[in-house]
Amino acid sequence: MGCPPTPLPLSLECTLRPFLFSSSPRHSSPSSTAFFSNTSTLSLHKSRALPLLKLLRHFSSPSAPQPVTPSLLDSSPWPGAFLGPDGLQVLRDFRVTVELDHGGGGGSGGFLEIRPMLAEELDATAQLLAESFAESVLVPARYVPLLAFLVKQYVAERRCLEPHVTVLVGFYRERGTEGAAQLACTAEISFDARGANAAPPSPVPPRECPYICNMAVRKALRRRRIGWHLLRACEELMTRMKTERNVYLHCRVIDKVPFDMYQKAGYKVVKTDGFLVWLTLQRRKHLMSKELPHEIG
Repeated sequence: MGCPPTPLPLSLECTLRPFLFSSSPRHSSPSSTAFFSNTSTLSLHKSRALPLLKLLRHFSSPSAPQPVTPSLLDSSPWPGAFLGPDGLQVLRDFRVTVELDHGGGGGSGGFLEIRPMLAEELDATAQLLAESFAESVLVPARYVPLLAFLVKQYVAERRCLEPHVTVLVGFYRERGTEGAAQLACTAEISFDARGANAAPPSPVPPRECPYICNMAVRKALRRRRIGWHLLRACEELMTRMKTERNVYLHCRVIDKVPFDMYQKAGYKVVKTDGFLVWLTLQRRKHLMSKELPHEIG
């Protein structure tokens, strides 16, 4: 099973969409957005520039809260913070290494290592998420650096909630090559109610249950099963952290390839958005769930 062609960072979508699609006198109806018409690239540039600049000013103004990048993994344990008796150490030590064949993506295959994100990897992770988000909502490429700035604030704030939240990253090295591995994928996991996102997508998942979101795979490395192994790594970490066994994620109704992958992994649809969600300028989504085994094989 290849990884999804368009990974969807849905929590980021809920965070940024009100600014990306805020209306103006010339764009006052949902039909003027890219989700409801074949808007030209020029129109997209005009309609989204002002909301994005407003959002940039909000985050860069002196009164706006600035991110604090250190997490609990960078400091001493916080009594009572982790989910199991050894949860914080489990998060520190988590590593998954997978050998990949060439699959449908070409090349000679390689090795993928998945682990929690380090502070110095924040910029690269934000860039990958910004590129994926821009692709999924048809934001012009010229705005990706601005999106990366905004996404960095989001990821930094989420990382401060560790160990209730973690951001996993995967690094891929082509077989037979030298040099540093490249960032290939990322995903966010909230483990419990203290780590639950304040504005989750609809249908809303239970706050006390683990939740996977913001999965992204670098475009040049898709169709190598990286998305599949990233999903499996998320499940393995949740099992080791001794969370609730029912895990949730969202998948847009239009995204057949990710939907098929989630179904193959054992996820089932719990609830689906009604058509009225279009009034909020969002695509309909499935809320999917799976009961994790006691051990991941």
